[in-house]
Amino acid sequence: MSQISTPSIDLARLKKAVEIAEEIEKLQSDLSALLGGQPAPVAVSAPAAKAEKAASQPVKTKGKRFMSAEARERIAAAQRARWAKTRGGAPAKSAAPASSPVKAKGKRELSPEAREKIAAAARRRWAAAKKK
Repeated sequence: MSQISTPSIDLARLKKAVEIAEEIEKLQSDLSALLGGQPAPVAVSAPAAKAEKAASQPVKTKGKRFMSAEARERIAAAQRARWAKTRGGAPAKSAAPASSPVKAKGKRELSPEAREKIAAAARRRWAAAKKK
């Protein structure tokens, strides 16, 4: 079993990092208060900017995501158009009424010759299995 190498951070260094982060946060809030509530533009690297953006957004702990009726209709219309394209028809402008169900294709049937070929192959497999 291989051992996973992780950088070890001792408690003192971790505490110091937390202190620095808190100090930066306090200074940023002081600066924004000084500038009239507008945050000052800060040059931040891309990974740090992503982390800062993620940290600034509220975290949803529970609940479902909701979609507006217009968004659902746009998605449904796009899906109907995709289905119509695969079926070879024109895209429907609105949803079909519930009283007109889509006709399903019938079951495919095998010809008697194909059925006999399959049955013969099955008989051969069973015969071979019984010999073993």
